[in-house]
Amino acid sequence: MKAYLCLQDGKIFAGKAIGIVGEAVGEVVYYTGMTGYQEIITDPCSEGQIIVFTYPLIGNCGVNSVDEESSGARAKGIVIKELSSNPSNYRAKENLHKYLVSQGLVGITDIDTRALTKHLRRHGTMMGLISMEDNLTELVKKAKELSVNNGEQQLVKKVTTKETVTFPEGQYPVVVIDLGTKKSLLRALRARDCRVTLVGAATGAEEILNYQPQGVVLSNGPGNPEDVEDVLPVIKKILQLNIPVLGIGLGHLLLGKALGGTVYRLQSGHRGNYPVKEIKTGRVYQTSQNHDYVLRDDSFFADEVEITLRNLHDQSVEGIRHKMTGSYSVQFNPEGCPGPREAEVFLDEFVEMVKGNQLGGGKGCLKYQD
Repeated sequence: MKAYLCLQDGKIFAGKAIGIVGEAVGEVVYYTGMTGYQEIITDPCSEGQIIVFTYPLIGNCGVNSVDEESSGARAKGIVIKELSSNPSNYRAKENLHKYLVSQGLVGITDIDTRALTKHLRRHGTMMGLISMEDNLTELVKKAKELSVNNGEQQLVKKVTTKETVTFPEGQYPVVVIDLGTKKSLLRALRARDCRVTLVGAATGAEEILNYQPQGVVLSNGPGNPEDVEDVLPVIKKILQLNIPVLGIGLGHLLLGKALGGTVYRLQSGHRGNYPVKEIKTGRVYQTSQNHDYVLRDDSFFADEVEITLRNLHDQSVEGIRHKMTGSYSVQFNPEGCPGPREAEVFLDEFVEMVKGNQLGGGKGCLKYQD
């Protein structure tokens, strides 16, 4: 069946429909990784997005029951050059087309994803829709009327846990504030002997402290950090008590905002594998990323916040550390799913901080005391 991808600026790409017959509306973004299509489709950071895969052949490994990053698909739709007709992997349970159908996802194949990616890179991320409607005039009109996220600004509310979940095994109590947590992050923490409690994004500081955490993780998640600023007082309270904090992705941006920083949106976000340089050592890490916003590096006081990592492609801020408490954050996924695992050292460092911390054992950060 014929299908069309129509961008908000009126640009149309014709192709072939995959997945269910229907229409998908979302923010059109591109992912440059060669692998990890299942992880990206199910990553909570992909909520509300139509994912363009730049690698030309997608679906080679099929779909399995292990690599999902949430309970199901989070992307609104996918765009690929060619769908693999003969997937092969010992873990595969079904092919990608059947998975899209089971998840109610619309997709389009047989289009020039290279040209599409260049268009998005040149003109910036924009809204768009995938449709089987052949009235192109009406389709363009509909696309041009789309608003940012089509009115879905509160994306974190859609992906955060609705109830507290505790994983009782593990020695070191860690609370994860769920802004869109990936399953792989929870696995990585539990593998490091952390007793993880997952709480919703709207959870207050008192409730978090009732779990007596020796560390707090601000998870990754979708959307604009300015839409979840209710979390900022909670972060400041935790910093005040000198409890180690690790921010990841959206959590990194929120920690930065709690420390006085500001954010801005990239013209086209970082999705895929990106080299990141540690400023102090000069070491370069290959990292897995999925985000649109970054911290503005000139918005901090140098005597309070240290910029620790930078992206080698555009020099954007990839990591910060709060000098008074030692709490820190990274823009990328340290657990490396999908992608390289060399950035796991940033998880290891946090766990070492957790092991050395006792609730109330520090004097706290005077800057944030009431």
